Amino acid sequence: MKALKQLFNFYIISSVHVAFAVVSLTIITYIEFDIKVNYSLLVFTFFASVTGYNFVKYFGVAKFSHRSLTSWLKNIQLFSFLSFIMMLYFATKIDLSALLIILVLAILTFLYAIPFFPRREILENLNNLRAISGLKIYVIALVWAVTVVVFPIKNEHIPINYDIIISTLQRFIFIVVLMIPFEIRDINNDSLKLLTIPQQIGVNRSKIFGVLLLLVFLMLEFLKDEFILNVLLVNFLVTIITSGFLLASGTEQKKYYSAFWVEAVPIYWLLLSLILV
Repeated sequence: MKALKQLFNFYIISSVHVAFAVVSLTIITYIEFDIKVNYSLLVFTFFASVTGYNFVKYFGVAKFSHRSLTSWLKNIQLFSFLSFIMMLYFATKIDLSALLIILVLAILTFLYAIPFFPRREILENLNNLRAISGLKIYVIALVWAVTVVVFPIKNEHIPINYDIIISTLQRFIFIVVLMIPFEIRDINNDSLKLLTIPQQIGVNRSKIFGVLLLLVFLMLEFLKDEFILNVLLVNFLVTIITSGFLLASGTEQKKYYSAFWVEAVPIYWLLLSLILV
């Protein structure tokens, strides 16, 4: 039992769960636009997600404690390195124009994690994108939205049309809402300079704001040129599920509430799509 718990903890902290969520949203794009699934792209997306997320999460920790790294962090570093190698291998199977999109997102992720302002910058402690007040949630949402919609579409040489733009906007809104339970959980630990949504408007108003965004997410489906009733049904169910998790979130959460159950909403979305679409 202890070994299974350790394995599950590694599954969470090594960003494997997040990577499955990103892959799930990518598969949803294939389903929604009736495109043949490119499995090489999915594997690339999985390992790129692991690499990117672990880089952002653990760069600072590894930088300042590299001489005394704990065993779990060493394991994550090794896993991230192997994921990076696999990402590079599968990158050779991706169209160059699509890879350019990922390169731009990689640079954005790099700037999000790595200090790029001088230490004595006038704006105190503002030395990377992560430190810019209120920006964090939108950077993450933008990277996810482009990765799971524009990237696979571009790889198949499909022109970016109106419906694709709407779907990208829907994913952006969805990810913003999905991040709110995390920001509510961390409200007492996050620096006030981050200006997260709950810090700006409070926990209850953040939940209301999230529900309103989900209604926008749902209503956008009616604006598509190719309206598919089953897709609307799935999005309605996803809106209900996500709203439930959002409204039930609080500052005192169980250990895996956000990290596992909320993060798994894209996987629920994929399962609903496979069943109903």
